[in-house]
Amino acid sequence: MGLMKRRKWLLFPVLLLMILCAMLLRTRLQAEAKDILQAIKGKKTVADRVQEFGDSVWNRLSPDFQRVGMEYPPDRIVLVGLKQERVLEVWVSKGNQRPRFLKSYPVLGASGTLGPKLREGDLQVPEGLYRIDSLNPNSLFHLALRVNYPNPFDKAKGKLDGRTHLGGDIMIHGKNCSIGCLAMGDRAAEELFVLAARTGIQNISVILAPVDLRTTELPDKMPDLPAWAPELYDSISAELNKLGKTTDDATGNLSTVPIPAGGGQGMM
Repeated sequence: MGLMKRRKWLLFPVLLLMILCAMLLRTRLQAEAKDILQAIKGKKTVADRVQEFGDSVWNRLSPDFQRVGMEYPPDRIVLVGLKQERVLEVWVSKGNQRPRFLKSYPVLGASGTLGPKLREGDLQVPEGLYRIDSLNPNSLFHLALRVNYPNPFDKAKGKLDGRTHLGGDIMIHGKNCSIGCLAMGDRAAEELFVLAARTGIQNISVILAPVDLRTTELPDKMPDLPAWAPELYDSISAELNKLGKTTDDATGNLSTVPIPAGGGQGMM
C-alpha cells in the first residue's frame, strides 16, 4: 500500500505538468491563430486608410465642398445623429465661418428606442453632446469613429442615479447592422473616416439626438425618462439651433437656414 501511495504522489506532478503544458499549448495556438488572422486581414494605420481611400473620398465629396464654397479639408466638423429620422448630418466650417451643411447619410443600422443610454447592455444609442476620441482603421465593421461615451455628463448623472456600469465602445462605423452604435455602410464610413482624419478628431463635435429638436417636438409616448432628461434635451436643442436646419431651396440644393435665438423645440 505504501508503494502505491508513493506512485500516486509521483504521478500527481506529472499530470499537473501535462495539464499546464496543454493549457500553454492552447494559449499559444490561440495566439498564433490570432496572429495568422491579423496577417491575413492586415493591420492598417489611420494613415494607411487615408492613403487607401483618400482619393476616392475626395472625388465623392468634392462636389459637396464646391456647392458650399469651402476648401477641403474643413477646420471643424459637427456630426448630427438623429435617431428617429435615422440620419447622420455632416456640418463643416472654416476659419470664422458659421457651420455649413455638407451632406447627410442614412443610418443603415441602429438598435434601441428613443431616450438616452443608461447602462451597459440596454441596446441604446446614446443621446448627448460628444467628441470623437479615436479612429479604428481595423474595425470588424470596416472603419470606425469612436464616440467618447460616457462623457462627463453621462458619468455625473450615472453617479447621481447610482448607476455604475454605463457601457461604452460606441462607434460610428461601416456595414449595415449594429447594437448601440450607428452603422452607416462602408462607403459612408470611408468618407467619414477620411474626413475625420484630415480634419483632426480634436476638431469634431458629435450631437446625438432622439429627434430633430430644431423642427420636431419629442413624441408624447416617450420611454420612461430620468428626471434629468429635460436638462439633457435643452442642451442638445441649444447646440442644434446654433447650426440651423437644412431645407431645399428653389434650385433643389440643400442650404442652411439659421434659427433665431429661442427657436426650435425643446422638451415640453
